[in-house]
Amino acid sequence: MQTVTVNDVAIPHATIAREVQNHQAESPAVAWEQATRALVIRELLLQRARALDLVADPRTEDGARETDEESLIRLLLEREVITPKADDAVCRRYYDSNPARFRSPDLFEPAHILFKARRDDTDAYAKAEAQAAAVLADLQQHPGRFDSLARSLSDCSSATEGGRLGQIVRGETTPEFETFLVAMEPGQICPTLVRTRYGMHVLRLDRRIAGETLPFDAVRTQIATYLEERTWRRAVAQYIALVAGQARIAGFDLPAATSPLVQ
Repeated sequence: MQTVTVNDVAIPHATIAREVQNHQAESPAVAWEQATRALVIRELLLQRARALDLVADPRTEDGARETDEESLIRLLLEREVITPKADDAVCRRYYDSNPARFRSPDLFEPAHILFKARRDDTDAYAKAEAQAAAVLADLQQHPGRFDSLARSLSDCSSATEGGRLGQIVRGETTPEFETFLVAMEPGQICPTLVRTRYGMHVLRLDRRIAGETLPFDAVRTQIATYLEERTWRRAVAQYIALVAGQARIAGFDLPAATSPLVQ
């Protein structure tokens, strides 16, 4: 295996091996590559910081203290990577272009009667289906009995509340449950059984509260933080590429640039 060097400074295999534990990847080879990239970039930035005669000034935050090397890299990036602040006009354009990001989620208030059974238990699953189908047929004729049937028959802890699950948003239930839920009208009992990994559900939607678009002033700070962090990450990547383009790197292919990239 070829030794990795940055401007003739070697990064030992043992150092890379220790760094690998900080990188979760789909294979050992990918983890090794990620660890090597991280160490090459670290060495590049430390060499640049020392060339500029920067002096470490470690910060302490929440009881954790920077190492001298972490301090040098931070000071280097603060000095050499300058990015613009996101003003009101920039934030407003982003807000207007991404309305779905600034909308509160729809709220649903469902109730259900659960007949618990595992799919891999054929007999139990068939029994649960038959019970649920009988209850659904009864409710189609007598919808007012939902609460009492939920209290007496449901295998869910919500039985004590007449099957009511409280307010939920998309993503809080199984995909099968959600598919039916979002298609229903308030007050409707689902005309078919809902099959999930938990068993059979008889489902009712009691209420739907439509989400609302949050006002710009409420999310302006959030937008500015996001845009500034995104711009900073891009600028750092460009800076690293530029520094790499001025260095001699052997044993590892790190993308480099010989001139400033997009500002």
